[in-house]
Amino acid sequence: MTSAYPATGKVRLKTNLADYPVVRALKEGKVRSDLVELDFCGPKPANQGFKPMIREGAFDAGELAIGSFLQAKVYGKPLVLLPAVVMARFQHHTIVYNAAKSELKPKDLEGRRIAVRSYTQTTGIWVRGILEHEHGVDLSRLRWVCTDDAHLAEYHDPAIVERPAPGAKPLDRMLIDGDVDAAIPAGDLTKDHPHIRHLFPGPNEQARAWVAKYGTVPVNHYFVVSKALADARPDVVAETYRLLQASKALAPPPADGIDFFPYGVEANRKPMELMVQYSVEQQIIPRAFTVEELFEGVADALDRT
Repeated sequence: MTSAYPATGKVRLKTNLADYPVVRALKEGKVRSDLVELDFCGPKPANQGFKPMIREGAFDAGELAIGSFLQAKVYGKPLVLLPAVVMARFQHHTIVYNAAKSELKPKDLEGRRIAVRSYTQTTGIWVRGILEHEHGVDLSRLRWVCTDDAHLAEYHDPAIVERPAPGAKPLDRMLIDGDVDAAIPAGDLTKDHPHIRHLFPGPNEQARAWVAKYGTVPVNHYFVVSKALADARPDVVAETYRLLQASKALAPPPADGIDFFPYGVEANRKPMELMVQYSVEQQIIPRAFTVEELFEGVADALDRT
């Protein structure tokens, strides 16, 4: 079978990547290569390109939520993970509740309904891990109201997930109107709705304490490439990784001194191990992967760049 990529010379890659500060220099052309040209042709927002990347092979390269990559690994999708984080953040601020219904602490979520776009959403995986391991919440007693399916067509939600009827209210409105007790919305609803409050008081302080405890940041999106590219042109993959590293080096330093964009296998070992653990516990994936399995085929070459 003939490769879709030339055996030598410069390669143009269809790429799905949002405008994060860490990749700004790359997207603005301040970081260049004689071997790789990245065609930033993905949708805005970039997360709308995750399904096409997984289900259709729509892109040669780009960002992907780590929860979705783990599922892609389970189902044998032809994607290769690079140890390059392009999006990460604190997670404690992302879950909010409706105080007009009742005051809630994390443990009070047991027996209640929480809305989130998709059960497999990476932010949701981190939040559930925090609820279980930091606050003793029994996740089996939570009911998740999800409007979207997983990025993987093969995946089926567990029994603790319910789907609203067609034409139901948007997720944010469900929370504001009190149809659900808590939610992980896309934006910050606390600014415009006084009765919507953070489940974790002082979320940034709690998040910093979590980072100090675990020695890592809760990562969201990594850079991936197609397996066909990795097989045919490992030199192009290594060069793409170099470009990402060079772009990160030109990004403004983090104001709080926390590196949210770890590069390299060892730097990503801890967040990967936590994400795998939480994903197995939450029925996102059926078995654990080692970090070496996740970076199979690229780790040695990239760590030498």
